Amino acid sequence: MHRSLLSSEHSTEGLLIAGKVEANIRLTPEEGLWLFEQGELGWLGMLADIVRQRNNGNKVFYIRNFHIEPTNVCVNKCRFCSFSHHFSKEQWELSVDQILERVQQQPDGVKELHITGAVHPGRDLYYYGDILKAIRKIRPELHIKAYSAVELDYMITRAKLSFKDGLTYLKECGLDSVPGGGAEIFDETVRRDIAGMKSSSETWLKIHETAHKLGISSNATMLYGHLETYAHRIDHLERLRQLQDQTKGFNAFIPLKFKNWNNEMDQLPEVAITEDMRNYAVSRIYLDNISHLKAYWPAIGKQNSRISLSFGVDDMDGTINDSTKIYSLAGAEEQSPVFTVSEMQEFIRSAGREPVERDSLYNPL
Repeated sequence: MHRSLLSSEHSTEGLLIAGKVEANIRLTPEEGLWLFEQGELGWLGMLADIVRQRNNGNKVFYIRNFHIEPTNVCVNKCRFCSFSHHFSKEQWELSVDQILERVQQQPDGVKELHITGAVHPGRDLYYYGDILKAIRKIRPELHIKAYSAVELDYMITRAKLSFKDGLTYLKECGLDSVPGGGAEIFDETVRRDIAGMKSSSETWLKIHETAHKLGISSNATMLYGHLETYAHRIDHLERLRQLQDQTKGFNAFIPLKFKNWNNEMDQLPEVAITEDMRNYAVSRIYLDNISHLKAYWPAIGKQNSRISLSFGVDDMDGTINDSTKIYSLAGAEEQSPVFTVSEMQEFIRSAGREPVERDSLYNPL
């Protein structure tokens, strides 16, 4: 074992866990919980770095991408949300023509379009399918990653189709992959408290399982830093790990930080950067079957994202081109999120890593 992992400040339990991480042996939920509760932060970073290097060497990935958020008018009223029309000072419903205009405005070289937003009560599966077909017609080269499981649940159920049939229809329209949003926290009690109107944990997992079996890959997320405990986080990670064992369809895991501005939970303090890094590190160590850990920099800021590269992160998402409002409406530091390609490359190099431009499936370009 690496000498630095044998420090006397760590208990027998910690040394056993370190040995398992080095030997690439799966941790139990109890061991994952111990890491959250007892692991010293620098030590966790060292363990997470072992996993990062084993998975991806010194590479840090990024993609040329942009977002479209068709609407913030939502049937749900999640207590943590600053994006929907219930709390936002803004309200919008983009038309299909407006969406297509934004697609056409993107420069050549952009690889991925990310579409997600609110669950609009007046729009159905076929409306969103027509959007995919129209985008595919004018920009056939784009990888379309669209519609969170919560959006999919509403539109497919409203169409009175099975998840399999609804996703098959969207795939035929041009859907390539599914974003990981809407997972929030899987513990049912906490989920009912913070997002009681939203799709259940079971439904979220079932939609992603169905997508994977149809050849539609996805990401996975976890909202942290609100009412959840460390045990709830490990439960969440464990459910994702079990599904990944079955389907191997998750491309990346993305921790998403709760922001306390302009929502019903604004009385809660935001967790410190040390807690962000602890969460990245334990997630990287525990999720032994998901290859990539992403720092979503519009949520935590560029500088904190740079620090996260020392706590297991190997993916910096993308250039984004100031095309998302989800976190800026929640008071995030990055009010106009944009990275040029050259800025992204230099940013990654400055952290001692090798920048690698990728496609949506992590194939280097």
